Amino acid sequence: MCMSKDLKELIDAENNAAKLFQEIENMNLISAGKTEKEINDSIYSLAFDLFGIKKYWHKRIVRSGANTLLPYDENPKNLLVKEDDILFIDFGPIFEAWEADYGRTFVLGEDPLKHKLAGDIEKAWQNANKFYHSQDNITGAQLYSYCCNLAKEMGWEFGGPIAGHLIGHFPHEKLEKEDKTNYIHPENLINMNMPDKSGGLRHWILEIHFIDQEKKIGGFFEQLLIKNNSNIL
Repeated sequence: MCMSKDLKELIDAENNAAKLFQEIENMNLISAGKTEKEINDSIYSLAFDLFGIKKYWHKRIVRSGANTLLPYDENPKNLLVKEDDILFIDFGPIFEAWEADYGRTFVLGEDPLKHKLAGDIEKAWQNANKFYHSQDNITGAQLYSYCCNLAKEMGWEFGGPIAGHLIGHFPHEKLEKEDKTNYIHPENLINMNMPDKSGGLRHWILEIHFIDQEKKIGGFFEQLLIKNNSNIL
C-alpha cells in the first residue's frame, strides 16, 4: 500500500524529533545540578539551532523526580535535577507545519528500579503498538484499557488519563477536552480507524506513562502509532 503524503510528512517530522533527542544526549544537556527549566530552555535553544524551531503545538515538558508522577495537565514547581534522578521530556515541535510529539525517559545513575521503569515503558509501547495493528476495529477505550493492563502486569500503575491523541498538520483537528473521540481515552467508544471530518485518515500518537506512587517515580514514552516504528533512541 502506498504511504499517504500526510503520513510521510508526520514520519519526517518525527524523524527530526528523534534527531533532536539524540543530540540532547550527545551534548549531555540532561545532568544533575540543573533545574527542569534550565534543561527546557537549553533544549529550546538547541532545537532552534538545529532546525530553526520556534513554534510548539503544546507546552514543552521537562519533569524530574516526584514531578514525573504528574500527567500533562499539571504545572508543577520547577525542580532541581539530582544525582541518580529520573527525568522525562515531552516536546511537540512543529517542522514545516507538521506536528511531532515525542517523549523519552532518562535515568541518571544506576538505580535498577528506575532503569527497569525506563525499559518497561518502551516495551509496553511496542506491545501496545502491535496490539493496535492486530485489530481491524479498535476503540480508544479498548487501547487505553490494554495500556493500563500492561502497567499492572509489569508492576506499575498507568499514570495518565489518556494513552494518546490525534496528530497531524498544524493546527490539526482541535483537541477539545470534552470530545473524547480525539483521545485514546476510556470514554472513546469510536473506532480509531474511522476517517476524520473531511474523510481523510486519522493518525495517532501513543503515549505510555507508568508510575510508582510509593517510590515517587514515573516514566514516559511516546511517538507515532505506526507499524514498525523504529525511533527508539
